[in-house]
Amino acid sequence: MDLVESGSVGGFFALRTAAPPGGGAHLPLARLYAGETGPLTARVDRVAARLRAPERRVAASIAHLGLAARLWSTVLGPAALHGRFPALDPAELHWDGALTSPDDLWWAGADTRPATVEQLTEVVVDTHLVPLAAAFRADGRISPRLLRGNAGSALAGALRELIRWSRARQRPEVAERAAALAGGLLGHPVLAGTVRGPALRRASCCLYYRAPGGGLCGDCVFDHPPATGLETGPSAP
Repeated sequence: MDLVESGSVGGFFALRTAAPPGGGAHLPLARLYAGETGPLTARVDRVAARLRAPERRVAASIAHLGLAARLWSTVLGPAALHGRFPALDPAELHWDGALTSPDDLWWAGADTRPATVEQLTEVVVDTHLVPLAAAFRADGRISPRLLRGNAGSALAGALRELIRWSRARQRPEVAERAAALAGGLLGHPVLAGTVRGPALRRASCCLYYRAPGGGLCGDCVFDHPPATGLETGPSAP
């Protein structure tokens, strides 16, 4: 398993296997999932300040989406490229929300798993995304449906990047493996219905449009930004 090659797909796919240069206040994610949510709260605060978010849940959503994207990318990349991926035990995966990728995550483990839908589900969905969503809900009011949508959107985004990379390097087998894995993962109850159609357009909104100058994401459920506070119907966040 070559983490250097998978890191070449993009910044979100890179995973440090040693303490980042310059150090950092990295915390094992196991402690965050156990209730030590101070670093997560600080991360949401930083995102809120950067976006000038009118509501805390906007910043919480964007912070959650970014970390979900990091988790998916660091496993789907090597899974599609090499048939194995880092086990990412929460006690061995360290995170510093003050840093950006690839310095935000530091994996101190060595175990790998075979690239199957079942193994990816256990490692990413059950071990990380479920307790991560609970930690964000403990931080403040945020819809569980929105967090599920973020998880699905993050997986779809990682798939798109792998398809782009494989086309640029004439490696169609990488795109095929990534698509097969992602398709199976999107059938999990946590992710089912979060994205729709061949374009993998999400079925909920991450709320980024509410930030000043935010606009819509490329896979947004909306075709046009709704009037703030007036979104209604089944597609509302």
